[in-house]
Amino acid sequence: MSKRSYGQYCGLAHALDLIGERWSLLVIRELMTGPKRYKDLLKRLPGIGTNLLAQRLKFMEERGLLERRRLPPPASTDAYDLTDLGRALEPVLIGLVQWGYRTIPRPQPETAHFPGWSVLAMKAVFRADLAEDVEDEYEYRVDDEVFHARVKKGVLTTGQGPALDPNFVLETDGKTFLAVVSGEMPMDEALRQGRMRVAGDEDAFARSTALFDLSPLHERDDETFPTIDLTGRPAPGAHRLR
Repeated sequence: MSKRSYGQYCGLAHALDLIGERWSLLVIRELMTGPKRYKDLLKRLPGIGTNLLAQRLKFMEERGLLERRRLPPPASTDAYDLTDLGRALEPVLIGLVQWGYRTIPRPQPETAHFPGWSVLAMKAVFRADLAEDVEDEYEYRVDDEVFHARVKKGVLTTGQGPALDPNFVLETDGKTFLAVVSGEMPMDEALRQGRMRVAGDEDAFARSTALFDLSPLHERDDETFPTIDLTGRPAPGAHRLR
């Protein structure tokens, strides 16, 4: 029997045989937004280590979850991309994000965060029930990352890169973006201070703040669910446009 296997005839146990090891789901999260080069994955997964990343990629490639392919010019380099089997994990990841947001503590100064993770996170906080009559497109520029969201009759699609025809464009820095998303800073305050700038349709921007429900991140008791390290020890410690 393989050391990687639980040895159980159970769908959950088999799924965990494939993706249950540490870092595996985070590798899939990164590839869910498109192919990535090895060095890009290493950068966006701080702490994984080059040998462990190589092991995870090799294992998931052998199991048919991802594949290597050549990126077109100007990149013209090899990258990793999800197969259809790997991409079918998207609803699983969204469900885990939603579950995690119920107890996630506020970010600490050393907490890693990439704004582009919002490409998946927006799907976890989207209120489809409020979007049945909405047809909007939004563009977000945070530091050097650009991503977009498109809402059409209750259906949300997100992706990296600029929007085709955005109703508004939001620009900010990563520190401000994280502070607003996590509830450390009210969005109105970020706009008032000029740390966040929005150009475009004011009504569309107002709609977007209702469609992406951040209340699970803003209304929680951090003391009930403290951050822990791997040893289990508690860690210390109407919108206006400009």
